[in-house]
Amino acid sequence: MTEPTIYQPGEFCWVDLLAHDMAAAKPFYGDVFGWQAIDQDTKGGPPYAQFQIGEAVVGGLGQMDDTMKGQGFPPCWNCYVQVESVDDTVAKATANGGFVVVQPMDVLDAGRLAFFAEPGGAVVGVWQPGTHCGASVRNVANTMCWHELATRNIEASKTFYAAVFGWNYRKHESSPSEYFVIDGGEGKDRGGLLLMTPEWGAVPPHWKVYFVVPSVTETVATIKAHGGQVFVEPFDTEVGPISIVADAQGAAFNLMQLGQSCK
Repeated sequence: MTEPTIYQPGEFCWVDLLAHDMAAAKPFYGDVFGWQAIDQDTKGGPPYAQFQIGEAVVGGLGQMDDTMKGQGFPPCWNCYVQVESVDDTVAKATANGGFVVVQPMDVLDAGRLAFFAEPGGAVVGVWQPGTHCGASVRNVANTMCWHELATRNIEASKTFYAAVFGWNYRKHESSPSEYFVIDGGEGKDRGGLLLMTPEWGAVPPHWKVYFVVPSVTETVATIKAHGGQVFVEPFDTEVGPISIVADAQGAAFNLMQLGQSCK
């Protein structure tokens, strides 16, 4: 089903890729998801494009600057939570032990954004909509369907986001690792929090996006054929097959098979 384009405060509303090579990322995601990258007029600002399926906007694409690349920042997918006030939300984050990564800033008339990290280090974006409300379609083939935090201190993360976004949680009792669902009420789950086990090694805490696809196995094969990486081969879960992959530049994301219960 297609979700409405109006998101509620506390819901994930947008994802975008910060690429090392924006031009090279366009054909990769076109081949993998069938996306078309439409360059945006940033009025002299950093280059940016919107990924689309037909007229539906599904995500964004930006170019990492040379300073960040020189400091060793990897390409990454960013997850954004819609808020009523970016400035008020950032104030709550810092008051609860978080730290600002990107100060609040206006993006022309599209909206206002900021990035902050929780005390454990995972970074998330916040978005106060202007003319741009977020992805115009989700939960259908080749669009975002779920957002998940991998954390080493799940109780501390729960407390932080409850204070910042007002989130409530319920424990997923059958998960092999400790897992809490962000409960949006009325059947509208907003994402999940996963406890990182020692098997994760040195991987830092992070937010990640899932894209729903008709076939995880076929999409993984396409990713491999176009120079991408597979960190975790497709495996079955109670909600459907999942795989953890990366594009040809190393930006990681997750896949979930179409028709399963992802929101």
